Amino acid sequence: MTGDSENPNDDVQYHLGVGPNDVDGPVLLPGDPERVPKIAAFWDDSEERGHHREYRTATGTYDGAPVTVTSTGIGSPSAAIAVEEHANIGTETFMRVGSCGAIQPGMDVGDLVITTGAVRQEGTSDEYVREDYPATADSEVVTALVTACEELGYDYHTGVTCSTDSFYAGQGRPGHGGFEAQGAEALVDELQNAGVLNFEMEAAAILTVANLYGLRAGAVCTVYANRVTGEFRTEGERRAGEVASRAAAILREMDETKAEAGADRWHAGLSLDR
Repeated sequence: MTGDSENPNDDVQYHLGVGPNDVDGPVLLPGDPERVPKIAAFWDDSEERGHHREYRTATGTYDGAPVTVTSTGIGSPSAAIAVEEHANIGTETFMRVGSCGAIQPGMDVGDLVITTGAVRQEGTSDEYVREDYPATADSEVVTALVTACEELGYDYHTGVTCSTDSFYAGQGRPGHGGFEAQGAEALVDELQNAGVLNFEMEAAAILTVANLYGLRAGAVCTVYANRVTGEFRTEGERRAGEVASRAAAILREMDETKAEAGADRWHAGLSLDR
């Protein structure tokens, strides 16, 4: 298991309610606690290890590789707490797993979005680092997620995500009574013109905090809505969890291949089956 039992940081974490012996492998980070058993249902085996506040944690194996899932609730503040406390107990790889709203044409409900970088339109990451610091996904995690989509036959898109603090005003939606925040009308157009693919609420903070700590992180979300076509359906809810679970096993193969080759980073010149 990850962690060292003699390390003073190995105590059970205040918010997560788990310690180093409760987790292993990459950690998948859905928002909704109800998604934890849905994701774990894809695994070879699983066991719930903690459930405190919005943080529900299970650990098991997928294709023989260790993997953990912890829900974070909605938004970047609680997601950053999950990254902080998992880092305290030895976690080195994170994958945000969730749902999103697409803002480009040609993106169907049920498609997956693999984030390569994120617009930091949330406040949590600003508490960590200057606003022009990029929120970028780790290239190995992106590669593993793309490989998993290809293997499983799911349609996917790769590109830039916009993470917000508000589901309504922050994403250009009208609020109660038709209220519209200043600039809301132009927000979606501006992001579409910049090639941004989707809205969600956690990726930027997860990527930023992980990068600052030298950890690997990425994000994969299922499209529930397309703001261009007006479609909204909770279709393909479990695809992101299945893809991230398979990606965890692929990352283990990548890490083993790196070790055999004496390489610091996985790259296309290394074969996963060498």
